[in-house]
Amino acid sequence: DGETEAEESSKAAQKDENAPELPGLTYESTMDLSFAECFDVYYYNDGYKLLDIHDDARYLIVPEGKEAPDDLDPEIQILQQPLDTIYMAATSPMALFDAIGSVDSIKLSGLDASGWYIQSAADAINNGEMTFAGKYDEPDYELLVGDDCDLAIESTMILHAPKVQEMIETLGIPVFTDRSSYESQPLGRTEWIKLYGAMMNKEEEAKTFFDQQAQVIEKLKDFTNTEKTVAFFYINTSGSPVVRNPKDYISSMIEIAGGRNVFADLQDDSGKTSVAITMEEFYNTAADADYLIYNGTIDGQINSISELEAKNELFSEFKAVKDGNVWYTGKNLYQATDTVGELIKDMHLMLTDGDASQMTFLEKMK
Repeated sequence: DGETEAEESSKAAQKDENAPELPGLTYESTMDLSFAECFDVYYYNDGYKLLDIHDDARYLIVPEGKEAPDDLDPEIQILQQPLDTIYMAATSPMALFDAIGSVDSIKLSGLDASGWYIQSAADAINNGEMTFAGKYDEPDYELLVGDDCDLAIESTMILHAPKVQEMIETLGIPVFTDRSSYESQPLGRTEWIKLYGAMMNKEEEAKTFFDQQAQVIEKLKDFTNTEKTVAFFYINTSGSPVVRNPKDYISSMIEIAGGRNVFADLQDDSGKTSVAITMEEFYNTAADADYLIYNGTIDGQINSISELEAKNELFSEFKAVKDGNVWYTGKNLYQATDTVGELIKDMHLMLTDGDASQMTFLEKMK
């Protein structure tokens, strides 16, 4: 990169300052990250690694046959390798485990076979290598204990079920919360594969896979912006439109694809990735949007404009509805953390009237 050795060593020294000092362990290096902002991985001697999930928790990975240092800060949770009996209650990391060939470490699942769009996960349940162990908010505790579960991977939904998390931890099972949905860059979300790679000692596989995805997006960078506006949303159970935070990775995908997020100026400091607004506010901002994309991953599919209008009759007055430019995402989108380039490509095809048969996630509403 044209950096002098002095610059490189001062960079390494800088990283050194951020690296937590752990009793009895010697810091070696910090994982190199390009887009992810929500975690860091620090490497120590003899294969010890510290996972720092920002604003949340820290985990020390202890290699097989080794023990955690004696005076370790009690707030740091211990993940003892091999991590070969994982309860996967979150859905988005499964694709990343699949991409590094580690689905076999997941023995317990928060979805049944019919809920997985990731073939290797559905197959593992169907042939008995993985067991449905209850949804994230109703896990089968006896099964977790009986199968000697060594880690529960949860989505941020667990924050709404603190008693469940407490119970799992009481059983001596560490709980790891996947916060990849808080990444502002689409590739930041995919880069969580490097964190799971560290957990599974598959850093090389993770890096190779991530670099391929980064190349796919690099190729998409040269799209000229069409200046067409897009509203990405769904209607929640109480009838309110829910849109993405403008700092969110979906908003970023719309821009990369060559569009403009119609809610780019939405004021929201909650830090949440989704924001519920009033129908009036939604109408005022999105009535003239060129395209509507309905997020079918949350509340099930709406495949027709008449179903959309049944949710609120105001939709018949929207420009995109009149022009027939209403699309929806398939339910498998949320599990597809590994193929961010595909949705960007889909959006680009949508914005340029490209060939819809080449799309992976988007379908046009009839």
